Amino acid sequence: MTVTERRASASLASIFALRMLGLFLVLPVFALEAARYPGGDDPARVGMAMGIYGLTQGLLQIPFGIASDWWGRKRVIIAGLLLFALGSFVATWAPDLDWLIAGRSLQGAGAISAAVTALLADATRDEVRTKAMALVGASIALMFALSLVIAPLLAGYIGLHGLFALTGALALGGIAVVLWWVPPEPVDHVNRPRGSVAEVLKDTALLRLDFGVFVLHAVQLAMWVAIPALLVAAGLDTSQHWQVYLPAVLASFGVMGMTLFPLERRGYLRAVFLGAVALVFVVQLGLLWTASHTGPEAHNLGWLALLLFLFFCGFNVLEASQPSLASRVAPAHARGAALGVYNTLQSLGFFAGGAVGGWVTKTHGPPGLFLLCGGLMLLWLLVAWPMRAPGRKAPTLVASRTTLPPQGASFPWGGPAENSRSAD
Repeated sequence: MTVTERRASASLASIFALRMLGLFLVLPVFALEAARYPGGDDPARVGMAMGIYGLTQGLLQIPFGIASDWWGRKRVIIAGLLLFALGSFVATWAPDLDWLIAGRSLQGAGAISAAVTALLADATRDEVRTKAMALVGASIALMFALSLVIAPLLAGYIGLHGLFALTGALALGGIAVVLWWVPPEPVDHVNRPRGSVAEVLKDTALLRLDFGVFVLHAVQLAMWVAIPALLVAAGLDTSQHWQVYLPAVLASFGVMGMTLFPLERRGYLRAVFLGAVALVFVVQLGLLWTASHTGPEAHNLGWLALLLFLFFCGFNVLEASQPSLASRVAPAHARGAALGVYNTLQSLGFFAGGAVGGWVTKTHGPPGLFLLCGGLMLLWLLVAWPMRAPGRKAPTLVASRTTLPPQGASFPWGGPAENSRSAD
């Protein structure tokens, strides 16, 4: 990576980290703490307060992505962080569950994921973009693992109100990062073609990725409806679950670094991608077997830790490669719109995973849940099978105002044929 690419990757990953840490800090304690609010005796309304964030975020990812194509990435990111901070402070003040729902809705309205991802894609070359996206994915996974450790401790000192106040402060810190650390935008948003949702919805390759990100995050959230209970059945107290999660997440980063990046450079990105989908499918089969048996051989802590490690290995590869592929497949003038659709499906996947996962677990138990998750992963594998890894495009780092070689010129990574957009 160049100095500018490293700066862009680190700064934009830190924005994701600050925002996601605030969100994740609330999740482990939300259901218990929200039950103490006036109106919190209704589990359905508590669930609404918890899930409304994903719904409003999903609805606004596309408008925010398109707006970043028109008016610039940084402006949209700052506006979204201000909305997110405002929602956090409303939730901090909330005297009852209705106001808590309103605050969570405003938090979700700050839907900046598409704009941040598009800016990172603008600022990096194709051959290093997966590594840049992996840094973002790693920051999110680390914040998730960190929140599992510190959220119960913080909640004991400052309560849910305090956690929301901390979330708002972290969002304001993200604005400072945008203003003073993120490099200048490399794309001029004046007098250039404008992307549209209709354009990106006609692209089969993008639709495959959109379907995949929906399935991945629906399965991810649905799994955690049942996994904590499996760990408890294996003899691990809830307060100690992080002792399994954290090592699994950290070890999976090492596996990703040793497999994804070297194999991508050698031209095996498609194989790695499909292998990661298949791995998550196999994990669902393992969890299905575990949930269907009651003996000590099934509820073995080492076995569950292995399954979670394998899940995070597959998940982190997909979390790093999917947005990179989406940004490379999408035309540059519609990148914000394409990533807006992509992040919309991601948010709706979270929402669907929680809602449907809870219902399936209630009606059919954990075996039914993991059977559904396995079926979804198998369907994704079939949908993704015809995919092609996109060819690399000419670098577009306009931040240094470098003039591109004329059309037909050769590049260090190959001839003009590789610079064209790959077919479906």
